[in-house]
Amino acid sequence: MKNPISLEQYLELISTNAGDQYGQKIRGCFTDNNGQSELAMLESPTNAELRQLRTAVAIMTPKEKQNAAQLTDEQIERIAKDAQIDPANFAIFINGYTLLNRKH
Repeated sequence: MKNPISLEQYLELISTNAGDQYGQKIRGCFTDNNGQSELAMLESPTNAELRQLRTAVAIMTPKEKQNAAQLTDEQIERIAKDAQIDPANFAIFINGYTLLNRKH
């Protein structure tokens, strides 16, 4: 990774469309049979999802934030449990962060 962005910077990047009506309309294009669209949350998170992600990032240790791309599934689940948030959404967030930094 040449110039990886920090986890906090990534959180702010995805927050730009949080709760945005246009983003929610686009997100609707990605719903599954159950009406869920978790994979689109990185493009347009709901305000509730963004609050959850902010909570999870806030409780992470500096070392976990610095090495977020290397977190194990167990670590991701533990952080999500400690933050009392949806572990699947947190995993999607961490994976999105990892993929973005691999591009740089």
